Amino acid sequence: MKTFLRIIGALIVVCLAALLAFIFVPVQRTAPTEELAADWTPEAGQGEYVMYASDCMACHTAEGGEPFAGGRSILSPMGTIWATNITPDKETGIGNWTLDDFRAALYDGLTPDGRHLYPAMPYENYRKLTEEDVRALYDYFMNEVPAVNNPVEATALSFPFNMRFGIRAWNWIALSDPAGSAYEQSTPQERGRYLVESAGHCGACHSPRNVFMGQDGLTADDANFLKGGEVDGWLAPALMGEGSAAATWPVGEIATYLATGRNSHSTANGEMSMVVEHSLQHLTDEDNLAIAAFLKGEDVGEATLLGTDLALEEAENDHPTTTMLTEAKDLSEGARLYLDNCNACHFVTGKGAPEIFPELAGNSLVTADQTGPLIGIILHGAEVPSTEKRPMRLVMQGYAERLTDEEVAEVASFLRTAWGNDAPAVTAADVAKVRAADSAH
Repeated sequence: MKTFLRIIGALIVVCLAALLAFIFVPVQRTAPTEELAADWTPEAGQGEYVMYASDCMACHTAEGGEPFAGGRSILSPMGTIWATNITPDKETGIGNWTLDDFRAALYDGLTPDGRHLYPAMPYENYRKLTEEDVRALYDYFMNEVPAVNNPVEATALSFPFNMRFGIRAWNWIALSDPAGSAYEQSTPQERGRYLVESAGHCGACHSPRNVFMGQDGLTADDANFLKGGEVDGWLAPALMGEGSAAATWPVGEIATYLATGRNSHSTANGEMSMVVEHSLQHLTDEDNLAIAAFLKGEDVGEATLLGTDLALEEAENDHPTTTMLTEAKDLSEGARLYLDNCNACHFVTGKGAPEIFPELAGNSLVTADQTGPLIGIILHGAEVPSTEKRPMRLVMQGYAERLTDEEVAEVASFLRTAWGNDAPAVTAADVAKVRAADSAH
């Protein structure tokens, strides 16, 4: 019996020692993935370009705040995470960070004092950045971004998510791939793959999450990569494979959507409109075409941005829904509401107008399992940002004051079954839930 108790005691001591080591032994930082010349400096504009490709502005700038000064709230399943100040201010920003500190944040999710960053910072993806892009980005933030003294509210999640040392175990699973890029970027598809998997961190939204809340698909070698996800209740549709826009849109149309937030089929909404506004519109035509080529799995060929390969399909004028709306006979309540409120822009065909009003027929947001985004757009409208190539800002009005919960449910249900769409109905209770959630915000 005494021997057994000694063994149990020894095991407890070993476990406690292991736990203390897990908590207090510093995490090893990832070293540079390639050696650059000691006097290497980025070309003019290189760091800013990597910033745009990495979409740093959208998360680290509060509404109405100074660029990169932090303070934006990011909702997560664990609670609200407050984006940090990444200007070179020495008191409230990253002005005291070394290049090694900066790389550790991008590759390992670590602050200079060894504290773990919450993975709202997509370091799962940024660890695929090349050393050259890491150094160019560091140079940009230290030398080109104005320092802003802006103390940001500290993130204070509830137990157990406030115990950041637990992220160390999460990183063992999430950061299983080696750091750095494995691509030569010598072809458009390779360049597109690099941008998608690393700087663009597309998988952070468009790959599903596994049981540990890590990205279930970090690279194109993973089965679930870019097969669709969800962000704050919004559908992040599949970007590759069967059922995705890339499966049916030409390369040029995909690139046009990336650069402008609109094409002949759809317009960007929700988080994607911010990505277009703060990131993708600033990329070169060649890079947006490269991303499109990678997603499509085709060479760029003769495709051009805003170009001549955009062959618009003929609107289907003999679909039963189109006929019913045209004749305006025996209308359901949802169809009547559509004619009264939606038809002027989206038309009886449900095809809308290219680069202005999106298609409703076959629209993944309309038919998604998550009905909240569709209901939210009907209630509050939507906005497509102004971009350099498409300066017109497009705004859809909201109908929250005009339509009751029952009426919103009727028109949403109509959209989900019209023109060949095949999705379950929306209820008034679904609409009331979205109204209540929006009021709480």
